[in-house]
Amino acid sequence: MTKKEPFFWITVSCGIVIMAFILLPLIEMMTAPSFAMLKETIKDKDVVRSIWLSIYTAGLAALISFVFGTPLAYVLARSDFRGKKLIESIIDLPIVIPHPVVGIAILSVAGKNHWLGELFNQVGIRIMGSVTGIVVVLTFVGMPFYINAVKGGFESISPRLEKVSRSLGASMFSTFFRITFPLAWRSMLVGIVMCSARAISEFGAVVIVAYHPMIAPVMIYERFEAFGLKYSQPVAVWLVFICLTLFLILRILTLHDRGKTA
Repeated sequence: MTKKEPFFWITVSCGIVIMAFILLPLIEMMTAPSFAMLKETIKDKDVVRSIWLSIYTAGLAALISFVFGTPLAYVLARSDFRGKKLIESIIDLPIVIPHPVVGIAILSVAGKNHWLGELFNQVGIRIMGSVTGIVVVLTFVGMPFYINAVKGGFESISPRLEKVSRSLGASMFSTFFRITFPLAWRSMLVGIVMCSARAISEFGAVVIVAYHPMIAPVMIYERFEAFGLKYSQPVAVWLVFICLTLFLILRILTLHDRGKTA
């Protein structure tokens, strides 16, 4: 049996420290509330409503990202043009902008003092304090994750397959939906998972744009401020559990799709 070098033990030690850093707070939070408290919390209609609203709005954000982000991701993966790096940098901006700044930026154009906000007001679209506003915020923060994941999926597909399809007389539209789209479907599922995960965790921007109706992160914050850890932890545990279940289902679908394409 060969003796392990010091570098190996350094890497193992760092790995243990990181795992402990991530898992210890989560395990403590998940095990702190009693089963009775968790049962009582999930019977609370306000809690159920807030968790459902979080899932619903994050799902809509992922759907919007899928519809509008997929064509853009394809163009970025297949084309080289002047200004491409600038566009990619703009897409990544929501990742690095502080969360409250996102909310302020959205209200800057959605408020009554801006022509776009005035237009929304005239057609009956309300951003501040509405489900629509929540969806706008979650799409803003989640779309970069979807576009980057799908862009990587498109880049992994050989352009030769598309060229063969085009040489046989297929249109670009037909080639995309018959060749490229099926091969990139797994990346799209991964992008949906990442977009939904980022969206469902958003707090800072949502508080500014739409404190009410309450999504789960806002309710957790409000209960912590009003009652402390004892009443905020059960809501957090249910949100983590439900989100983990949803994302696990999507991951299983992703692996199932990989098995089909293998």
